[in-house]
Amino acid sequence: MYDPDSARQTLKTAIARLASGDRDALEDIYRATSAKLFGICYRILGDEKEAEDALQDVYLTLWRRADRYDPERASPISWLATFARNRAIDRLRTGKVRGGSVPVDEAAPLADDAPLAEAALIDGERDARVHTCLDTLDDAPRKAIRSAFFDGHTYAQLAERADVPLGTMKSWVRRGLAKLKTCMEAGE
Repeated sequence: MYDPDSARQTLKTAIARLASGDRDALEDIYRATSAKLFGICYRILGDEKEAEDALQDVYLTLWRRADRYDPERASPISWLATFARNRAIDRLRTGKVRGGSVPVDEAAPLADDAPLAEAALIDGERDARVHTCLDTLDDAPRKAIRSAFFDGHTYAQLAERADVPLGTMKSWVRRGLAKLKTCMEAGE
């Protein structure tokens, strides 16, 4: 079962390892955060390639600044989300972005403040519920949904790995998400 406190502590530890020069820690951080941070970049930039470039900048910045992380000031994901937001906005401001992005004045107010304690508790409970509900799914759709939404893999990549047709993979995910929604609604 997913434990948000354990995940947060694991991420804090990985950032500390990176700050002390452990190169493997960057891979651990990437695996744990890339889907969420890509989503932030994509929402601001509106272009997959631009979001990928911004995400690369996030991890380069982290590589150089891991020693500046203070766990007393922010959770690790909030700190990294701020990097993602700032890198994406920087790309907008410097004019490096092709069409499809949001205007800078619309991107500026996005997710910069740390969440309130109540919101963090609610998010933690919802995250735990999602993982509990995921565990009720059959193996194939559960693995596909986790890989797609937590690791950022495409349906095509998932279909290739599972050696099934693309349509089959999409059906697994669609049916799995429908069951997940039902489970989540039952827990509200």
